[in-house]
Amino acid sequence: MKHNFPAPFSRVIARSQVALLCLLLIAHAAQAQDNKPAAKPAPANTTVPVLLVSDIHFEPFWDPDKVSKLNAATVDKWDSILAPPASAGRKQTFDAFLQKCGCGDGDTSSVLFDASLKAMKDNASGAAFVTVSGDLISHQFKKKYFTAIPGASDTDYHAFVEKTIQYVVDKLDAQFPKALVYVALGNNDSDCDDYLIDEGSPFLKETALEVAKNFPTAERKKAEETFGDEGYYSVALPAPIKNARLLVLDDLFMSKNYRTCAGHRDPSAATAQIKWLAQRLADARAANQKLWIMGHIPPGIDLYSTARKGINVCTGGDPVMFLSSEEMPDAIAPYGDVVQLAIFAHTHMDELRLLKDQSAGAPSKPPVPIKMVSSISPIHSNLPSITVAQVDPATAAVVDYHVFSSPDLTGDSNAKWKGYDFGQSYKLAAFSSSTLSQLIAAFAADPGGTTQDSKNYIGDFSAGHSSGTLRLAWPQYVCSLSNHTKQTFKACVCANTH
Repeated sequence: MKHNFPAPFSRVIARSQVALLCLLLIAHAAQAQDNKPAAKPAPANTTVPVLLVSDIHFEPFWDPDKVSKLNAATVDKWDSILAPPASAGRKQTFDAFLQKCGCGDGDTSSVLFDASLKAMKDNASGAAFVTVSGDLISHQFKKKYFTAIPGASDTDYHAFVEKTIQYVVDKLDAQFPKALVYVALGNNDSDCDDYLIDEGSPFLKETALEVAKNFPTAERKKAEETFGDEGYYSVALPAPIKNARLLVLDDLFMSKNYRTCAGHRDPSAATAQIKWLAQRLADARAANQKLWIMGHIPPGIDLYSTARKGINVCTGGDPVMFLSSEEMPDAIAPYGDVVQLAIFAHTHMDELRLLKDQSAGAPSKPPVPIKMVSSISPIHSNLPSITVAQVDPATAAVVDYHVFSSPDLTGDSNAKWKGYDFGQSYKLAAFSSSTLSQLIAAFAADPGGTTQDSKNYIGDFSAGHSSGTLRLAWPQYVCSLSNHTKQTFKACVCANTH
């Protein structure tokens, strides 16, 4: 499950149960915001566009009367089955279906997915490559499948999961035939269940063939091998980007919620993957090579879960972390001279982070900039959104980015996707670790969230809506932006509450 707002906690929350309740219900408290300025045109011949997409959560059950046909068909037939018109009484049937399986709200319909693909093409037609930072399939997928297809076997379910992932990836490939699509898996992307997966499973090995099918021949076999083992891989970023690689992690194995398909804790896969990551980082530095890193579950503090459990970090409690340990961010943080961008998602929100080397006596290196990509799925009332980054091909550094959001949740293909430009919104010359440091420092100096920069961030946090309740705990939230360890986060929060 995703939380649309990782609710913070502090003494201000302890004093006000009403404020805490508001924070936990933020998904239903958003108000429409004013449109931000249009994106600046990229300087000719200096940057290339890159499309960042996440949390698609494709919902093949959106039209329940069509599910049995999808289940029986090969993927190449799915478009003809899903194409409009919808079945008679579709909404009522789907509402009844969700109630029957106890599955809450639905995710991204085929209509909305098609509208999103059109927006991607309209706003990133020349993308050098596309990143998908996890959660391709809808929430509570297993419950939905066995409710829709009662009596189906586990083999049938496995095949349906694989077909759904293939359908999503194939649609992205078809929309960008000249660009490579790089995919990471999220916690929902499993044929066991949410947060459950086995290393070396048939699911990973089959998905590896789909994910790596268009990779250069020289790199495809190795990517299939490592993805088939634990869902991670390394691949060279394509021309015109020079001397740079993308490292893709399956950080589900590192999640505090991770279990094997049999429900057991097993840290071996996370240990092996972090060892692999550390070696790739060292190799890149030795080769004077630049890196991008992509995962799904972010490092740092899970503020929503911490607040929901009533933990007060200033009276001795520890915050809840997204990951089971700090090993992954601690491995990346010393490489700010190498890692140009880290991409994560999972919260469905439009967020920024800085990953600082916080070890004692650490050499002075720039922090690693993190872009947390907001979702296509509107399940938490945020508008569907995509991010288009402008990248310097000589350095692989992000120069700027634009977030586009749809004003329509139903998938109206004529709806114009609008949003904001980072550089224009914050009056910064570039997106970099130094400008993010400057921006976060300005947020920290504005505990009331009243400056224009703070208002812009709060307004864009829940993509396409203004998140007024974020301002209630703004200082605590700001502490999470550049403090990924328990100790430094606690020090920041408690210093601001005395």
